[in-house]
Amino acid sequence: MSTNDHSLSNEDLLPTTAAQRTWRIRDFTALWIGMVVCVPTYTMASSMLDQGFTWQMAIWLVFVANCIVLVPMILIGRTGTRYGVPFPVLARASFGVKGANLPAVLRGLVACGWFSINCYFGALALHGFLNVIGMGLAGPGEGEFISTSQLVCFYAFWAVHIYFIWNGVESIRKLEVFAAPLMLVASIALVAWALVQVPAAQLFDLPAKVVEGGPKTWAALTGLVGFWATLALNIPDFTRFAKSNRDQVTGQALGLPIPMALFSMVGIIGFSASQILYGKAQMFPDGLLTQMGTFASAIGLLVILLANLTTNVAANLVSPSYDFSNIAPDKISFRTGGLIAAGIGLLFMPWKLLATSGGYLFTWLGGYGTLLGAIAGILLVDYYLVRKGELKVDDLYRRNGAYEYSGGWNIHALIAFALGVLPCLPGYLVVSGVLDRASVAAPLVSLFDFGWFFSLAVAGSYYLITAKRTSSLTLSGARS
Repeated sequence: MSTNDHSLSNEDLLPTTAAQRTWRIRDFTALWIGMVVCVPTYTMASSMLDQGFTWQMAIWLVFVANCIVLVPMILIGRTGTRYGVPFPVLARASFGVKGANLPAVLRGLVACGWFSINCYFGALALHGFLNVIGMGLAGPGEGEFISTSQLVCFYAFWAVHIYFIWNGVESIRKLEVFAAPLMLVASIALVAWALVQVPAAQLFDLPAKVVEGGPKTWAALTGLVGFWATLALNIPDFTRFAKSNRDQVTGQALGLPIPMALFSMVGIIGFSASQILYGKAQMFPDGLLTQMGTFASAIGLLVILLANLTTNVAANLVSPSYDFSNIAPDKISFRTGGLIAAGIGLLFMPWKLLATSGGYLFTWLGGYGTLLGAIAGILLVDYYLVRKGELKVDDLYRRNGAYEYSGGWNIHALIAFALGVLPCLPGYLVVSGVLDRASVAAPLVSLFDFGWFFSLAVAGSYYLITAKRTSSLTLSGARS
């Protein structure tokens, strides 16, 4: 690719070679199991019980949501398999060679938030483990979200991730293949323990919690789809290493919807068991594990540490590493991008975000899901309906090519993104507590409940209409 503009490419962003394409079905399945078995998945299910859902409805919604998000996951993943390019480079085809920085940075910042959340969960597990072995560390005092010793654990667990940033994607693949079976065994052991302690009939017969207005089904479904809306965008970062498209399709289909539903059941069982056995339903697994006896607690907390590490390095460091590298490829490598992401992650305060189940399920998951839904709609329409699956790879890496648009920015993609997201903003501000519900029209508040679906459909539709009217130069570049 001799015509590359070095401001748009580096070794990490260039298409993968045949020798680099080593990922098979088992690798993608292991990747997903490694990412699914984590505290956020556990907490997602327990949050739904805390928001008034029955356990049957919670599991069904988790399964349906993940079947929905699997569709764009596989479709966008095909672009990585075919062309070997990562997500921020793919976004240049629709947003422009410079405009792609917008979706890349937004996706990267969401990943930084998730990275921070998983570091916090890991910190709680590490803190609990140290107490189980007799350290006697204090928890948060009255009015505190996090104690000093928990904060130290947060920084310590954060530091472990630097090894995997430094050693790249292949080290992550090896970690997932090693860790996935261990985490499955640990999950089964926790379920077996709970069923021994509490009869199944009692465990699954707790009455649904009564919440004002009843459970918010569509809002929950939107949040659940948003849970993996991040990976639905940057899945080419992984599928570019696939041996074939069949490997990524089959591996993802096996590794996502059913494992998500099954591990959500672990969260539900843990939530119910803690209520029955100890008198307080625990949303986070460390709260349950620390009451189970020294040996079981120690093993369980170590597994949580491993689970959050595997999820974090795969789901929340690979993407921003590429995303931030895309801003200035000649200056920022994959490794440097990952270090930037880890640094930004320190600025988030997940202990405040996770203080309530509603804040986690609706504000965080629903909020960023709306942002990413619009980007997914634009990418899918551009690749499948406008370009009919054909890209000019060379032009993705140079200025004044088919994806130059206006100064490197596609104004119609930006407008499509705004049209998909802005109508949902008032509802988000109400849900997050910034605006009083009475000050915003009821339809606008309700619209946010459908945020991911709305933004994907509206942004994609506008982009499709305007793409039909673009210049012949752009169209010829797209379909040549």
